Amino acid sequence: MSKRVFLKRLASAGITLVLAVILTFILLRLTPGSAIDQWARNYANQYNITLDEAYIRVAAMINYDPNEPIISQFFRYVSSLVQGDLGKSMVHQALSVNDIIASALPWTLFVSSIALAVSFVIGIFLGVMMAYNRKSWLDPIVSVYSVVTNAVPDFILAILLLIVFSFSLGWFPVNGAYNFRLTPGLNLEFVGSVFYYATLPILTYVLTMIGQWALMMKGSAVGVLGEDYIEAAKVRGLREKTIRKNYVQKNAIIPLVTQLAVFLGAMLGGAILVENLFQYPGIGYYMGEATRQRDYIVMQGILLFIAVSMIVANFIADLLYSKLDPRIKIEE
Repeated sequence: MSKRVFLKRLASAGITLVLAVILTFILLRLTPGSAIDQWARNYANQYNITLDEAYIRVAAMINYDPNEPIISQFFRYVSSLVQGDLGKSMVHQALSVNDIIASALPWTLFVSSIALAVSFVIGIFLGVMMAYNRKSWLDPIVSVYSVVTNAVPDFILAILLLIVFSFSLGWFPVNGAYNFRLTPGLNLEFVGSVFYYATLPILTYVLTMIGQWALMMKGSAVGVLGEDYIEAAKVRGLREKTIRKNYVQKNAIIPLVTQLAVFLGAMLGGAILVENLFQYPGIGYYMGEATRQRDYIVMQGILLFIAVSMIVANFIADLLYSKLDPRIKIEE
């Protein structure tokens, strides 16, 4: 990739980031309801004061004035962003959005990365087998499975797994990230508990993504099978296993490797319902909590973080694509 193309891609990512900042700021303030309204009603009932007085007290407590001009709010927000400050929670004032993301991100990355790796490996294997055996039973079964899993939202699958393996069979816990009776640390008991509690969330993502990877790999492998160098390898008398492993799979996997970054970024944004169903303390869980409590500051911070993750993931995918496959020429 030339320097000119790199700078062009970087500028595009920067413009997208600016738009994400503006849109998340405006859209959240256009949604109905407010944390202050709910707080004021509860405060008025608790202390037997008028709603107007309660509203003034609550607004002062959380240092947030919804009547402040939106332009002033925006510039105050941007000035904080430049300093790396995403703000403080309106509901839990002792917590900053930075702290919430820092504590939740490792759990989301833990589940997402394992699920992505497992589904990728299985999907690649199935995709190559489908490309080589297009008239076997494997092709229609995996194709139908992929269509079904793409049509059914992942939270539906999460509900089914909870019903079967948690409520009916009692094999896995209903919520949490580990056994709260254990002391966190790098010991076998705690690490085993972390994997045990993450099993169903990981399984949800794996079952959802296997079909996608398999079909993508099949399409890529079928394209590679038609290349001249595959025919040349056959003429040279190379074994079918060698051709499949060193020629077909090696070249067909390249476009999919670049998609790993995009999938990981997408999983950060799509974890809200799944993590809330399992009460798993990741990014999605805290986003769901903030949405229920109308905590605009936390919602805004997490949405911006997810947007940045997606932008960075797509930027990395662009760079990797040309590096991994010299045949690819990125248009200037």
